[in-house]
Amino acid sequence: MTHTLKLAVNGTLMRGLELNLNLINVGATFEREAQTKPTYRLWSIGDRYPAMVRVQEGGGAIALEVWQVPLEGLGLILMQEPPGLAIGKVTLEDGEVVLGVIGEPLTVEGKLEITQYGGWRAYQAAKAR
Repeated sequence: MTHTLKLAVNGTLMRGLELNLNLINVGATFEREAQTKPTYRLWSIGDRYPAMVRVQEGGGAIALEVWQVPLEGLGLILMQEPPGLAIGKVTLEDGEVVLGVIGEPLTVEGKLEITQYGGWRAYQAAKAR
């Protein structure tokens, strides 16, 4: 029996985006779409990927996906993430706490904040218009 854990992803690991195969290739399965509690802010890192950071104030609810990831695949997924991203605890809108991809505070310094869009897909859609 393969043990899995929930992993919340908020950027290029999501379905149909450029790094989604990193999840698929380790046998991860999509569970559901969700949002964070409104205690996170989101930045665009060079318009290539987002970085989400938990904040004391001024946060918003960020759209994300929850995946079931085999334990043995988690390290491989993390090692393939862009620099400045890490695994931390993320609180979902329903109060559930899961592991998730978060940004290191230094990574977002001086970058474009996109919290007001509510998520990476919405930001990308707005940029395309």
